[in-house]
Amino acid sequence: MIQFQQVSLQRGHNLLLEQADLTLHSGWKIGLVGANGAGKSSVFKLIMGELHCDNGDLDLPGGLRISHMAQEVPTSERTALDYVLDGDHQLRQIQQQISDAEAAHDMHRLGELHAELDSHNGYSAESRAAQLLAGLGFSHQDISRSVKEFSGGWRIRLNLAQALMCPSDLLLLDEPTNHLDLDATIWLEQWLRQYPGMLILISHDRDFLDNVVSHITHVEHKKLNLYKGGYSAFELQRADRLAQQQAAFEKQQQRIGEIEDFVRRFRAKATKAKQAQSRIKELERMEKIAPAHVDSPFSFHFRASDKMSSPLLTLYQADCGYTDKAILNKTSLTLVPGMRIGLLGPNGAGKSTLVKTLVGDLGLCSGDRHESENLQIGYFAQHQLEALDMAASPLLHIKRISPKASEQEIRDFLGSFGFFGDRALEPVENFSGGEKARVALSMIAWQKPNLLLMDEPTNHLDLEVRHALTLALQTFEGVLILVSHDRHLLRNTVDEFLLVANGEVSEFKGDLDDYQNWLLEQKREAQRAEAEAFAKPTEDKKSLSAAERKEQKRLAAERRNQLRPLKKKLEKLEAAMETFHEKLSEVEETLSDASIYEEANKEQLKAVLQQQAELKQQAEQTEEEWMEQQEALEALEAEL
Repeated sequence: MIQFQQVSLQRGHNLLLEQADLTLHSGWKIGLVGANGAGKSSVFKLIMGELHCDNGDLDLPGGLRISHMAQEVPTSERTALDYVLDGDHQLRQIQQQISDAEAAHDMHRLGELHAELDSHNGYSAESRAAQLLAGLGFSHQDISRSVKEFSGGWRIRLNLAQALMCPSDLLLLDEPTNHLDLDATIWLEQWLRQYPGMLILISHDRDFLDNVVSHITHVEHKKLNLYKGGYSAFELQRADRLAQQQAAFEKQQQRIGEIEDFVRRFRAKATKAKQAQSRIKELERMEKIAPAHVDSPFSFHFRASDKMSSPLLTLYQADCGYTDKAILNKTSLTLVPGMRIGLLGPNGAGKSTLVKTLVGDLGLCSGDRHESENLQIGYFAQHQLEALDMAASPLLHIKRISPKASEQEIRDFLGSFGFFGDRALEPVENFSGGEKARVALSMIAWQKPNLLLMDEPTNHLDLEVRHALTLALQTFEGVLILVSHDRHLLRNTVDEFLLVANGEVSEFKGDLDDYQNWLLEQKREAQRAEAEAFAKPTEDKKSLSAAERKEQKRLAAERRNQLRPLKKKLEKLEAAMETFHEKLSEVEETLSDASIYEEANKEQLKAVLQQQAELKQQAEQTEEEWMEQQEALEALEAEL
């Protein structure tokens, strides 16, 4: 049992908790929710002993084994498998003691240590670690790669795997589904449901919370309020309390009307798609949960372009991918206003490739792509957060898009995204990941697209912004293409699914539960194929002659030699990207100087902005080439 008794906690000038009480029991799975800055991460630090109560007491059981997911991104030389195994500190300690005993030829001590290793399930440790990595989307080849070879998002997955590997009585996870795709999110959900200890989970994924936790702790008004059930149950219970605030409740009726209008248009298709029924069920509980969001500062919309054509965009018999390798073959897709499509498919199957092809960032290997003269694309992807001008404010970002727009008009618009007062004038570099995502969303919404492509838009967004995004997408009148691991967002914004798998794009006739079953079947088929492949080699090897085995080794060595030039090319491209980023930093530092915007420096400003645009274009082209080379390298490694 964990008990907070009259706990007060202050960080700087902010009083986060004031005489807060909370009792959590063994075996509970608790979702910790609350507004950004309310103190959720500080509660974790209190439990881990990194912070101490200013007043009151926090009681933890003696000998409590705590595992938590590290947020820092390592650059270790260790292999992915070893890095995950390092999460089990006791295992590593026993293994080191075994090495010492072997060196000392202490056979008696060695026998004791092997018995200890057996009781710790140490002999199955590598297998368990490999299963964790596979569940989180790592391939068999990835297991032996060094940590430093992985991108930031994949290193965070390694941190998660390491936390799961650590034997624990209490597991603390902070936003574990960020940087996971839908497949890995579903796997993690199943793993956590079977976890025997106490789980405290910070997450902004409501479906994930609903499917994992038994209780919700809401950090609000400096208190820790406990609710029984998942996030939806919490929402309803909180709504019952807030519904008494009639004025606040009326504020929500306009939003409910928008959803009713949407479902009214959609109901005609209810006999054809399971998604329709889930949307209607969402409406049925909308009036109950609406008051739970009365204090949300977010109320934005995606207004479609006034000019609309049908079709807006067409792909015909298109091979999508890169110059030397098509990822998707013979893809035909016609997008007309009103279509709402969710993309499903395993990690690496080509969902992002399809999105980039639709955007126009990737050219076709073959086939046709035709866009209407009125096509206006809005594209959200994680790399666009990095492309923001860190020295510029949200207002300046919009001003650069529409120089003639008045400051008051832009301020009013940014207020719907939660940027009020001076916050709209602050440099983006001081913003959190969620705030940067809101800036990127506001830039898209301002330009009134009629084709909206969103690749994992909810990463870094809290529950209130996700709720506002769901409502905004429901009323968008153009074409929506969505890739997301947030099932609540998918379930309540798209009308149909396309499955991207095995080099093809096809209609998926089912809902997200059917997709989960499809994933399980794919996994079973892969296991059967692996078992069959494992059974054959011994027979095949016996029948190979010495000359044939020698030829096999020669071919393997030849393929390894093919990797060398690709790796050198990647190193050169990485150096070039670093140079471009350094130059961009210098340009952005120049743009952060207020004097450059004076009339006398008009020509200099123009030249610097031109230089910034050229550098960004060169950086993007270099990054694109790096991605092509990386995919080619991974494909070749898979053949070895």
